[in-house]
Order: sequence, then structure tokens, then C-alpha cells
Amino acid sequence: MNAVIKSGGKQYRVAEGQILKLEKLSDKDTIGDSVTFDQVLLVSNADGVKLGTPTINGASVKAEIVGLGRHKKVEIIKFRRRKHYMRRAGHRQYYTEVKITEIQGR
Repeated sequence: MNAVIKSGGKQYRVAEGQILKLEKLSDKDTIGDSVTFDQVLLVSNADGVKLGTPTINGASVKAEIVGLGRHKKVEIIKFRRRKHYMRRAGHRQYYTEVKITEIQGR
């Protein structure tokens, strides 16, 4: 069974047992907590495909938090040639790593 969920302004295609990195969900999350995603856009199984308008009522995806961290640094450079101007900056985005445990589609 597969599903498409919406989290952090992005859409993810998920399957049971899959591990994926999402945008940071909450400051209070800890490893081992369970999370429920209610914004399910599509569910597909052996019976067929259910498509939401925009979401499917009563469908949910349950997941377990398996890790918290930050991505690799993305470096930003502003540079003007011959003007003696250069600025450097970096950014590391926080993420929550989850394992999909159950997909419920009605």
C-alpha cells in the first residue's frame, strides 16, 4: 500500500516500512514518539487508487520518529568581480527522520 502525504509544504510518496527525512515537525518531538499525518492526498492498494479533493476524509498515515538532526551545510556566496565584494553564509536545515508504520485509507 502506498500513499502521498503533505508535510512541511511538500508532498512525499510513502510506503509502509519506509524511512524518510521530513522538515522539522515540532520542538517537543523525541525519538520513539508516534506521529499521525492527516493530510493524505492519495492512497493506492490492490483494490485501486483513491484520490482526494484535495485530501481523503478519514485517511491517515502513522509514523514513528527514529531520528532528529540537521542536514549538511549549504553554502551561499555573493560575489561581485572587480568590486572587492564577497559575502559568505551557510545554512543547515533541521529535519525529523520518521519510519512509516501504518497507512489507513478509507
